[in-house]
Amino acid sequence: MGGVKVVTGAALAVLMLAVSGTAPALADTIEAALVRAYQNNPQLNSQRASVRVTDENVPQALSGYRPKVSITASAGYQYSDVTAVSDGLTGAAHGTQVPRSAGITATQTLYNGQQTANRTRAAEGQVSAAREGLRVLEQTVLLAAATIYMDYLRDSAIVEVQRSNVRVLEQTLKQTRDRFNVGEVTRTDVAQSEAQLAAGKSQQLAAESTLTSTRSNFRRIIGNEPSALAPGSPVDRYLPGTLASAVNLGLVENPNVTASMFGIDVSYLQVKVAEGALFPTVSLQVGAQQAYEQQISIPKQFVASAIAQVSVPIYQGGAEYSLIRQSKETLAQQRLALEQVRDQTRASVVQAWGQLIASKAQVSSAQSQVQASEIALNGVREEAKAGQRTTLDVLNAQQALVNARVALVTAQHDRVVASYSVLSSVGRLSPQVLRLKTSVYDPSVHYHQVRDSWFGVRTPDGR
Repeated sequence: MGGVKVVTGAALAVLMLAVSGTAPALADTIEAALVRAYQNNPQLNSQRASVRVTDENVPQALSGYRPKVSITASAGYQYSDVTAVSDGLTGAAHGTQVPRSAGITATQTLYNGQQTANRTRAAEGQVSAAREGLRVLEQTVLLAAATIYMDYLRDSAIVEVQRSNVRVLEQTLKQTRDRFNVGEVTRTDVAQSEAQLAAGKSQQLAAESTLTSTRSNFRRIIGNEPSALAPGSPVDRYLPGTLASAVNLGLVENPNVTASMFGIDVSYLQVKVAEGALFPTVSLQVGAQQAYEQQISIPKQFVASAIAQVSVPIYQGGAEYSLIRQSKETLAQQRLALEQVRDQTRASVVQAWGQLIASKAQVSSAQSQVQASEIALNGVREEAKAGQRTTLDVLNAQQALVNARVALVTAQHDRVVASYSVLSSVGRLSPQVLRLKTSVYDPSVHYHQVRDSWFGVRTPDGR
């Protein structure tokens, strides 16, 4: 019996080390797992590509400042038969030509009600909002990676607890049968031991099934099979000191809040773009054309032009006014959405903070529960030897100890995950804050590579 208890304690220590922060050598760490998730998670890489897609909105908007140039060319075969009357005289001409021409036209918009400027600013706001959306997903992935890491530690420890429990129950059943053979206990005691062993095996199978599912999710989120995981430790050192400061920080740095704020800026500029449609448009068109044999009597012709054009919209059916009203309603909706996001962020911070405080207390209580349950089980066993306790009392005390150990493993898991949840809710769950040993993806690099690009179809990475 004593040897079995030692094995159980060693298995339970896997999660107990998470609080102390010590880790065995050559073991996979939670920081390394977070790095792999940050670098390789396909959902996160897809979101990074989405940000790069949004970057292209800016050069598209800037194209409104640039001239539009086109070249035209034509060539063909033409037969003409012309009869002309002049001063009472009739003349005829006929023949074939090969008419051909080439020309170039450049158009530059000089003024369009500031639509180009506002479209550019709106596109830049969309880029900023997309970057905040990327931060949201980065935090989601890192929190999911930390959670699944701790889930695997918890579930593997619970499997060891249940396996150890089955070994204890098998030894208890053997001892009960031996005592039954010498007449110390009844057949009822043997049946109770058998029933408890069957229940213990069922709990072990359930724990192993849960561990298998957790292993699969570990592979999906982090990208590799779990092996020799070191205990994870809380990240309290990166958290604000009080709930009030955590709430204030979350309302400023949470990427959901900042993304919503950029959304308001974009909606405001969309109103300005829509209003710009009511202003006149001024453009300049410059062109030149060289033509040959366009007519029988004109073998060669060159034309050059520079034309300024002003277009003043008077009435376009009312669509532009409807678009302005629609844009204003969208702006009002975005402002209300920001208030909703702030309320959600405040609630998330408070909830995560409460879970963190509760988990700290639960770890202490669960540790006391395990210690008390171990003492109680030893006492019940001694009393059972003296005939003062029944076999059922021993089995119940054993189950109480198993439950206490499972509760401790779960509390230690919750303690670590809660600290990461608080860090995420305030908007600081990032490789920079966690000081992860990885290169940080910088979305501004691609943005500056394409922002002022006038031509070219290759992406910066060569595709």
